[in-house]
Amino acid sequence: MSENCDHNCNNCGENCASRTAPQDMHVSLRKGSKVKKVIGIMSGKGGVGKSLVTSLLACRMNSLGFKTAILDADITGPSIPESFGVGQQRATAVDGEDALNPVVTDKGIQLMSMNFLLQNENDPVIWRGPVIAGAVKQFWTDVLWKDVDFMFVDMPPGTGDVPLTVFQSLPVDGIIVVSSPQQLVRVIVEKAVKMANMMNIPILGLIENMSYVKCPDCGKEIHVFGESNIEAIAQSFKLPVLARLPMDEKTSRAVDEGDIESLDTAALEKACDIIKAL
Repeated sequence: MSENCDHNCNNCGENCASRTAPQDMHVSLRKGSKVKKVIGIMSGKGGVGKSLVTSLLACRMNSLGFKTAILDADITGPSIPESFGVGQQRATAVDGEDALNPVVTDKGIQLMSMNFLLQNENDPVIWRGPVIAGAVKQFWTDVLWKDVDFMFVDMPPGTGDVPLTVFQSLPVDGIIVVSSPQQLVRVIVEKAVKMANMMNIPILGLIENMSYVKCPDCGKEIHVFGESNIEAIAQSFKLPVLARLPMDEKTSRAVDEGDIESLDTAALEKACDIIKAL
């Protein structure tokens, strides 16, 4: 032990005999809220479709009879509200409490996103990392989540402040890593997997988005970004491939029109089976 020790092991790099176990940094839900399981959706880079996968998983589990919710942790680039057609709605205060009600979709999925708090949904959020991380925690602590079976957390790309905040502050039961078929994918997956392992967060598996385009005439799969190597990557990390999602005009149109709840989500059956097993 150093003679200058302040007994705060969280800020110390020394490996001494007096080191104590790190404190639990999880923050509590507000009284009246209930969330049974939390699933994080992440990737090592942007543009791979995390928000799409998050939304489709919530829709699929909701269609199976579970109460689902989405915490949109992508504070500076939220896209969840538009996908569900609720971009014009705003979060309302809980009567008599210092708390917010989530926005609820047509089919009953509870949502909280930064866009629900802005005067204009097109206003930019120009905040530094610590403020953004604080907002993510408040989405957990200051929203009245009503009897949620599965909450999906849509995280921004990379391994920075927000994923770290989610892993440390929320009781995450597992994550799903989203990738795409480009050659860069191994680096993308490895960064996310290594972060989860360092934080002792279980990895449920991989989902590859934009895997192929299906020919409308013959049904042949056309690999726009080259042949997928997701199976080999998954094997190297000893992880299952939970789904390979195609590029599809119907999906794009439904998202643009705010009608994502109308899509067929059967391709995510394997992913949902693993989530249900939690």
